Amino acid sequence: MGRYRICVATGAWLFSGSFNRVQLWLVGERGEAELELQLRPARGQVEEFEQDVPQDLGPLQFVKLRKHHSLVDNAWFCDRITVQGPGAIEEAAFPCYRWVQGEGVLTLPEGTARLAGDNASDVFQKHREKELKERQQVYCWATWKEGLPLTIAAGSEDNLPPNVRFHEKKRLDFEWTLKAGALEMALKRVYTLLSSWNHLEDFDQIFWGQKSNLAEYPPPTLHPDPTEKVHQRWQDDEFFGYQFLNGANPMLLRRSTSLPSRLVLPSGMEEIQAQLENELQKGSLFEADFILLDGIPANVIREEQQYLAAPLVMLKMEPSGKLLPMVIQIQPPSPSSPTPSLFLPSDPPLAWLLAKIWVRNSDFQLHQLQYHLLNTHLVGEVIAVATMRCLPGLHPVFKLLIPHTRYTIEINTRARTQLISEGGVFDKAVSTGGGGHVQLIRRAMAQLTYRSLCPPDDLADRGLLGIPSALYAHDALRLWEIIARYVEGIVHLFYHGDDVVRGDPELQAWCREITEVGLCQAQDRGFPVSFQSLNQLCHFLTMCVFTCTAQHGAINKGQLDWYAWVPNAPCTMRMPPPTTKEDVTMDTVMGSLPDVQQACLQMTITWHLGRRQPDMVPLGHHKEQYFSGSKTKAVLNQFQADLEKWEREMTARNEQLDLAYEYLKPSNIENSITI
Repeated sequence: MGRYRICVATGAWLFSGSFNRVQLWLVGERGEAELELQLRPARGQVEEFEQDVPQDLGPLQFVKLRKHHSLVDNAWFCDRITVQGPGAIEEAAFPCYRWVQGEGVLTLPEGTARLAGDNASDVFQKHREKELKERQQVYCWATWKEGLPLTIAAGSEDNLPPNVRFHEKKRLDFEWTLKAGALEMALKRVYTLLSSWNHLEDFDQIFWGQKSNLAEYPPPTLHPDPTEKVHQRWQDDEFFGYQFLNGANPMLLRRSTSLPSRLVLPSGMEEIQAQLENELQKGSLFEADFILLDGIPANVIREEQQYLAAPLVMLKMEPSGKLLPMVIQIQPPSPSSPTPSLFLPSDPPLAWLLAKIWVRNSDFQLHQLQYHLLNTHLVGEVIAVATMRCLPGLHPVFKLLIPHTRYTIEINTRARTQLISEGGVFDKAVSTGGGGHVQLIRRAMAQLTYRSLCPPDDLADRGLLGIPSALYAHDALRLWEIIARYVEGIVHLFYHGDDVVRGDPELQAWCREITEVGLCQAQDRGFPVSFQSLNQLCHFLTMCVFTCTAQHGAINKGQLDWYAWVPNAPCTMRMPPPTTKEDVTMDTVMGSLPDVQQACLQMTITWHLGRRQPDMVPLGHHKEQYFSGSKTKAVLNQFQADLEKWEREMTARNEQLDLAYEYLKPSNIENSITI
C-alpha cells in the first residue's frame, strides 16, 4: 500500500469551475487505480487530496479523468494535475489546460516531453497516435479565398473547438469594447452634424476618446502621448520619413542599389537626377515602392467611388540619421501617362502635403493587409493549426509553441467574419475594400518568402543593418537573438544531433504541413519541406515564435499612435490622385481625405485593435507549465532574465530620444497574436 498526494488545479477564468463530479484514475507502469474522490472543481482553486492505494503502481504514466453529469454538462477547465507518489522525490505533473466536457474519459500523460518512439507497443506512442488522430478530425483546414493561406475550418467563432476559444473575460471585453466604440462613433457623428468639414483642423472635432495604447501602461513620465506628437508633427518631412523606419509599418523601406526603372524623370529635372545619383553613390538613398497596389480595384462606399494609388517615394538619409523625402511619384508610368508627375518638397505646400497623404494612404493598405494580416495573423494561424494537427502534446516543439498560439485562431476567425468579410469594416471604410483587399493579399502571398519573416535576413536584404536611427531594425534583431537563445536552449535538451532531427517523423510532418499545405506549396519561396539539421530547426522555430510575438507587436501596437490622427494615415481617399500641382487647394485635400463617418470608423477600429488587452500575457511570461523538469524551467527563467535585461537597456535608451520606440519593449509584446 502507498499513499499518494494529488493536487488538482482549476483555471482562474470565468466559468472554469464545475458543479459536476470528477472521477480520477492513476495509471503507472505496474497497474491502475481508481481514486475514491468527491471532486467538484472550483474556479481558481488548487484542491489537494491524499489517497491510499493498495497496489504498487510504479512510475506514473497517466492520469485519467472523467466528468459525470446528471442533468447539465457543466464544462470544467482543468489547468494541471500533480501527483506525489510514495517514495518519489519529485511530484509528477500532468498538464491539461483544456476544457473537460461530456462523459468521455480524458487521458493526461505525464508531462515530460518525449520524441516519437519506434516501439509501437510503447504506451506513450499509442497515446500520441490516438491524440493526433482525434485532433486531425477536429482541427481541419479550409480555403477562405483561393491563393491565400489555408485557415481553420470554421464558419464563425461558434464553430471553433472550445480549446481555442476566447476565455469569457476576453470575449466579454472584446464584444463590449466594440459596442463602446460604436457608441463613441455615434456621439462623434452627432457632435459634427452641424459643423463644417472644410479644414484639417476640423478633424480635431473627433480627435478625442481613447488614444495611445502605450500611454496606458506604464504611465508616461518623460514622453508625451505619441498620438499627440503625431497630431502636432504629421506634416513635417522628417516625421514623414521617420515612419518608414519606426512607425506602424517599418517593413517596406529599402536602401536603393540603383534608381528604380519606374522613376521617369522628365526634362528639366536634371538637378533632381543629379541629387538622387549623388545620394545613391554615397549609399544614403532609400526607397519605398508601393507597386503591389498597382491595378488593385478601389472600393465603392455608399455609392461613392474611392481611389487607390501605387506611389514611389525616394528618400535620403542625412548624417544625423534623419530620413527625408526627395521625390514622390504617386502613380507608376502607364501608356496614358508615360511620364507621371513627380512631387517635390519645393512644390506648393498643399500639393506636397497631398502627395505625402497619398503615400500614407497606400502605406495603410500594405501595412494592414500584407504586413499585419498576412505576415503575422495568417502565418500565425497556419503555425497554430499545423501544430494541433501534427504534434502531440508530449512533443517538445508542441510544448514550446503552444503558449504562442493562444487566441490566434479565434481572433482570425472573427476577422474573417467582421473585418475583411463581405460587408465588413474594410468594405465600409477602406479604399481596398469591396474585393480589392483580397486581390492585394493574394499578390502579397505570391511574394511571401521565408527570408522576409526572419529579421536577420530581411533587414540585410533591405540594406537596413547598422543604421542608428532604425530603431525597429535594431530592436527586432536584439529580440530575435534573445528568442533564438531560448529556442536553442529547449531544442538542444531533446535533439542531440542532426540525425535525431531528421529521424523525427512528427516534426517532419509538421514542417510539410506548414509549407506544402497551410502555405500552399511555399517551398519555391524558401520555406523548408523538411528539417535536416539542428540549426535549420532552431532557425525555423525562432521565426515561428518571433512572428507570433515580437513581429506582431511591432506591426500591431503602432496603429493607435499613428492612425488615430486620420490625416496621417487615411483609410481611404475620395478623389483621384492629383496630376498637376497648381490646382491643389484645401478643398482638394479635404475632399480626398475620409469623410466624418469613415474617419470615425477608422479611429474606433484602430483603438479596438491597437489597445493593450486586459488579459495580456507579456512575452515569455505564460503561466501554463507544459514542460516538466528543472532543465526546461531553467531555460525559460534565462529567457525571462534576458528579456528583463533588454527592457532595462531599451528604457535607458528611450529616455534619450525625442520619441520613444516602445513597440518591441518585452513588457509591451503579447505572448501570442490575440487581437
